Amino acid sequence: MSGVPGKRRSLYDPEAKVGERKKRHPAGGGDPAQARNRMSLCILAAGKSVTLGVAAFTLSWTHSVERTRWEEDWKVTPSGLQVVEARIKGSGAGMEPPEGAVLKDGWWAYSPKVGPQPRLVLAASGATAGGWTLCTSQDCRELGKAAGGAIVLQPCVADRLSRLR
Repeated sequence: MSGVPGKRRSLYDPEAKVGERKKRHPAGGGDPAQARNRMSLCILAAGKSVTLGVAAFTLSWTHSVERTRWEEDWKVTPSGLQVVEARIKGSGAGMEPPEGAVLKDGWWAYSPKVGPQPRLVLAASGATAGGWTLCTSQDCRELGKAAGGAIVLQPCVADRLSRLR
C-alpha cells in the first residue's frame, strides 16, 4: 500500500513501469506444513493455469462504454477472494459511485459490501480498448485483451495445485 501523501491507496504503484517493481513477497523457507497451506492466486484460461504466490492483487479495467477506469484491491484468503477497496475514475451512465463513496484525487473510493468470492470470472469480449490488468507487488500482466474464453481467478493452496493443472 502506498504511504505517499496525496497518492491514492493501491497495492501497486501505477506510475512505475512493470520492470521497475522491485518489492517481492518472501518466498520459501519456514515450516513445510505452512508452505503447503500458503495461499496463492490461480489464473485459469484457455485450458492452462498460472499460479502467483501472492496474498493480494489489484484488478483494473476500462469501462467499455464510458471509457472510465476502474480498480479493485483484492485479498486471497482461504475462504475466497475478498474485495477490500474499489475505485472509479469519475462516473457515468450506469456506473455511479455507491453511497458512502469518497472522492480522493479524482477517484471515487469505497469498500464494497460483499463476502469472499470463490472465484472471479472475467469475460474476454475483445470489444474494449484493452483487457483486464492484474497487478501484484511483483509485476502487472494483461488478461483477456483479445476475444476468447473466460478467465478465472481463484485462490489455490500449494498442496492442491496439481488438481488444477
